[in-house]
Amino acid sequence: MATFQLQRTAPLPIDEAWRRLTEWHRHGSAVPFTRITVSPPPPTGEGTVVVARSGLGPLSFDDPMEVTVWRPPGPGSPGLCRLEKRGRVVRGWAEIEVRPGPGGRTRVLWREDLRVRFLPSFCDPALRSVSRRMFGRAVNTLLRQP
Repeated sequence: MATFQLQRTAPLPIDEAWRRLTEWHRHGSAVPFTRITVSPPPPTGEGTVVVARSGLGPLSFDDPMEVTVWRPPGPGSPGLCRLEKRGRVVRGWAEIEVRPGPGGRTRVLWREDLRVRFLPSFCDPALRSVSRRMFGRAVNTLLRQP
């Protein structure tokens, strides 16, 4: 199990940061070799299923995630989305939280717990390191691109 957390501060209003991080199709362009499908189509809510198909050719796999918490930011309240990973290969959860930050900016917290089937636990530190780097780049890309 690889658990990690990322923090970013973005020069965006909180609702714009939320939109950029939770428009699921955008994740496909932020994560290499990944295609995203969403069911049912937007708007997102509890029960929405997001499937990330990652890899190349026969080395591809699906990472289905169900939205189990959907609380968009409101006046004076942070936004929180929790996805439960329910795939055959990748299990665990991810949380995206946006809250007011300093100087009108938005603070983003991305927490994730990954378990990869057939990967022995001694690989967890490497999985944590690679995941932090990959998801960190994805969050940076999502926040930068309108």
